[in-house]
This record gives sequence, structure tokens and C-alpha cells, in this order.
Amino acid sequence: MTTTVRTHHVGLIVPSSNLTMETELPEVLGGRRALHPQDRFVFHSSRMRMKRVTPEELTAMNDQTERASVELADARPDIVTSACLVAIMAQGAGYHCTAEEQMRTALASEGVDAPVVSSAGALLRALHALDAKKVVMVTPYMKPLTQLVADYVADDGFEVLDTLSLEVADNIAVAHLDPMDLTEHWKRLDGLEEADVLVLSACVQMPSLAAIQAVEDAYGKPVISAATATAWSILTDLGLTAEAPDAGSLLSGRY
Repeated sequence: MTTTVRTHHVGLIVPSSNLTMETELPEVLGGRRALHPQDRFVFHSSRMRMKRVTPEELTAMNDQTERASVELADARPDIVTSACLVAIMAQGAGYHCTAEEQMRTALASEGVDAPVVSSAGALLRALHALDAKKVVMVTPYMKPLTQLVADYVADDGFEVLDTLSLEVADNIAVAHLDPMDLTEHWKRLDGLEEADVLVLSACVQMPSLAAIQAVEDAYGKPVISAATATAWSILTDLGLTAEAPDAGSLLSGRY
């Protein structure tokens, strides 16, 4: 019996120095074909300049959202997603709603009516879907930026019990961190017994996919990342089963 393939065009708004979004998202969604061979995902990117994860560069990058969205509109995507979680969360509580509306408006100006996802909004949505109340998280950021992320998550109703900052300011260096180091880093967090969810990478640039399932198996509670949350949101907003192998319970198809 021949399977009818449905092609889903995914637009990506990517920081210019990001090396991970265009690898981990395709890996998650490509791996999903083993379970759902009828769905094929094609990715189209537009980039926004950012080299160092500083408040000044993050703000300047956000100013490029409209331009990047309009460029993607030309590809007529089925959904558009943006990455740089901290760029949004550093702007203050609820800014993901503002950023997503900017994307939506820019797309609509070019005749594209497509859902939009920000990695910041996706992380919060995933935590709600998992019915989390208390969370712990690992970030690659300097401590002041990690605190901004923790405050942003707390403002959405979650208790952040502890954070671990790896303190890597150069965005390219973040991309080259070994994801398997996370299989040990998470053990340094306080509050693991109380927490409902472990955010193993609160950053789409910090590779973590290779460690997600291993850490979840060791921890015994849901383990997510900005990337798996974004993949989950993409699938959910496309009306597809949010299921992919070896990507943690969030992508088990139960949520």
C-alpha cells in the first residue's frame, strides 16, 4: 500500500551565529518519520545578526524580526518558528507574545496566514502541557541572563527551584558544547527531588538532543529543552501527533 506523503514547510528565524536550530529540529522531525512516514518536513531559514549573547546584541537582533518574517513569507511556509529564547525573555515578562504578534503581522502583510512559534513561548507551553509546577534548568548563559530567564519562567506561574549557568558568552562557542556533558551537569542542580520537570537546555543554540532521553531515563521525570519544546509546538500547531523517538516524554505522543 502506497503512503501518501504530506510535505510541511517550516520557516525558521535563526540568529546568524546559531548552528544548532537547523540541526536539532530537523533531527527530531526527521526522526518522527519512522513513526509517521506520511509526514515530511522541509525547512527554510532567514537569519538575524547576533554573535555574542549580550543584552545589546539581543535587543538589536529582535529589531530584525519583521524583516526576517517577510523574507520567509516568500516561501509560503505552513508554520514559522523563531529561536533565541533568551533574546525574547531578556525583554521582560510576556515579550514572547509581542514577538509572535510581530511575526504574525509581518507574514499577514505578505498574504501568509500561518501559525507562529517562538522558542520562548514554546518552552512555557510545554511546561504547561506537562502540568509542571516546579522546574530546574540548565543554561549556557552568563548568570545575569540566566536570572532573566528564570524570572520570565516564574512570571508565567512556575517555581524555578534552581538554575545552572555554564557561562559561555560567545554564541558560536555555545554551539560547540558537548551535549553529553549534560548527562553530568544536571546532577549539580538543587531541587531535583521536588521538581516536576528538568529543562536540560533553556537555549536552542546549546546542543542537548543527544542527552535528552538518557537524562530522562536516569532522572525518572520529564526532561525537555528549548528545541524539543519548539518541535512539540510545531507539531501541535500543525495538528499532528506530537511524537518523535528518543526525544523525551514530551514527544511521546501523550501531550
